[in-house]
Amino acid sequence: MMNEIKKTGAFTLLAVACLTIMVGCVIVPGLTAVAENLGTPSAASWLVTVPSLGVVVFGPLAGRFIDRVGAYRALTWGLFCYGLLGSGGVFLHGTIPVMLDRLLLGGATAVVMAAGTVLISLFYSGKARMKMIASQGMSIELGGVIFLFIGGLLASLGWRWPFLLYLIAWLLLAMQLRFVPKPPAEEKGENSGDESQDSVPASGKLKTVYFAAIASMLCFFTGVIVIPQQFHQLHIGAAETGYFLSFISLIAVFAAAIMPKMVNRLDEFGTLYVAFACYAAAHLIFSAADGVTLFIAGGIMMGCGFGLSVPLVNHMTVEQSDARVRGRNLAWLSMAIFSGQFLSSFMEFIPGNASVIFAGAALIGTAVMATLWILRRGQREE
Repeated sequence: MMNEIKKTGAFTLLAVACLTIMVGCVIVPGLTAVAENLGTPSAASWLVTVPSLGVVVFGPLAGRFIDRVGAYRALTWGLFCYGLLGSGGVFLHGTIPVMLDRLLLGGATAVVMAAGTVLISLFYSGKARMKMIASQGMSIELGGVIFLFIGGLLASLGWRWPFLLYLIAWLLLAMQLRFVPKPPAEEKGENSGDESQDSVPASGKLKTVYFAAIASMLCFFTGVIVIPQQFHQLHIGAAETGYFLSFISLIAVFAAAIMPKMVNRLDEFGTLYVAFACYAAAHLIFSAADGVTLFIAGGIMMGCGFGLSVPLVNHMTVEQSDARVRGRNLAWLSMAIFSGQFLSSFMEFIPGNASVIFAGAALIGTAVMATLWILRRGQREE
């Protein structure tokens, strides 16, 4: 059953999902010039990763904020702050003010990410909800493809231009106010107070979901970080590297589209097993690859791993959360997702060359499959 929301409203909620991956990637094409002009030349990579840290740091506050004021109002404020902090960063200079701005931008991202999913959960239910959340996963990956491309075009005009993309959040804010109605279910439960929310017991199964989210992003972003280095050694240019990463994102879009059918056939845990088997296979192929052909095969597997896992953990969190604390639980999921992304940067410290790092990531994917099997078995015995 679906509450009253038109296609324009659904499109708005899906477009909001694009902002989560956009937060770091819009400045990537011109990252060196951006870092120099903002006065942070020695911390260029941190401009991309600090928003992820902001999601982790402010995630609990974002969740409480959503449960306190309601997802609709929280999304309104989140979109406003996202546009302000994102575009406003162009006027700052120096490591401390710039990094503080990026950290707070991560907090706004946590609100936007969780509140958008809560609204989807209020408007949709059952199979319609799973289909919508799968579409949300497709939107996230399409956003990565589109905004990396547009960011590259804007970066060629000058280092300041990519920051204009953050103002898309204000366009989406106007679309929210125009096309997305306030859910009746939220009006009833709004401002219910912390006491009633705290009385809702947390589901132990969610810890398994959060674990899967962290592991998925760790496996995925290890590839994103290490592949460019491997391509450089193979004398493959930066443009071709960008095309390859976009290709992986497109594969993830198709995988997210078939995720609901996979769940119907294999159930949720079976689909997660397949996702991490894809990750393990991808990194094994990358480890042995000495040319483009094998990398393409590995890229297909890695895209499948992402598309089958990330939308699914979103859906599992919604389904296993009491409505009164759904915003809080989704904010914790955002923290898990961005924690995995942040932790992937430490994979570079594994001693050895890129092949060794890929082999380590393949081992992690295999270990996660075994761990999920053990955790599922434990839940059945409870």
